[in-house]
Amino acid sequence: MGAIIVAGLVSGSIYALIASGLSLVWGALGVFNFAHGVLLMAGAFVAWWVSDPAGLGLGLLTGVMASILFMIFAGALVYRVLVRPWLGTPNAELTVIMTTIAGAMFAENLALYLFGGRLKALDQAISGTVQLFGTTIQAQNLLVIILSPLLLVSLAVFLKRSKYGLAIRAIAENRESARLMGIRTEAMYVTTFAVSAVLAGIAGVMFAGLFSLGPSMGTDPLLRAFLVVVLGGLGSLPGTILAAYLIGLIEALSSYYIGIYWTPVALFSVLIVILLIRPTGLMGRAT
Repeated sequence: MGAIIVAGLVSGSIYALIASGLSLVWGALGVFNFAHGVLLMAGAFVAWWVSDPAGLGLGLLTGVMASILFMIFAGALVYRVLVRPWLGTPNAELTVIMTTIAGAMFAENLALYLFGGRLKALDQAISGTVQLFGTTIQAQNLLVIILSPLLLVSLAVFLKRSKYGLAIRAIAENRESARLMGIRTEAMYVTTFAVSAVLAGIAGVMFAGLFSLGPSMGTDPLLRAFLVVVLGGLGSLPGTILAAYLIGLIEALSSYYIGIYWTPVALFSVLIVILLIRPTGLMGRAT
């Protein structure tokens, strides 16, 4: 049982980072970013290319820092190119879905062209094993379990204490009122996408450190993240985090007891039951 709990916490930690970025964008702009999965992939590949001897060979710490800086740029680029031109137009939500899907396909094929289809390995930040919940696990897993909540707490502090975070929350509450109060909504949109991309990139580095990285590595985590956002409640960051760990634990339990092929059935069954009871999700608000 200890191994199952650890697996659920690791998965939930990664899902929480990915889904928090999605939830942040939805809350501020009311759109879904289907390019979020390739942002995860891009963050992992930048860290690998900068750190690995097959690339620049500058070490893992430099690779992670370069990845964070690149993700700020990538998030702003996704907003400017794939989202901004369509805001305020008829059917903007549907159009953004199509443009971000197209952008994701382009980015995935670009990564395939640049790096090839062979899976690659990113160095782990720490090696060795530790004891947790009565089971022996990799120290890298424990790092993910500890680091992810710290990053999520930092995100919450940013949103509640910083000037930019308060502006993003004001836009999420009422866009027109925020604009009338002098908040530069355009700058806040760019900031929102940049923060969202950084979260995805860090999640990608974590994912690659535990498993491997390839051009399509963001597809499955993206689907899980959408499930988490809907289950937690659209635009609710606490709900998203709660749902992420719930999904991670359900996934680990179902994989162990009924098999990996039945895991999606179990996840969607839980989603359907909860939405029948609470149509707005675990912590979503009725509009």
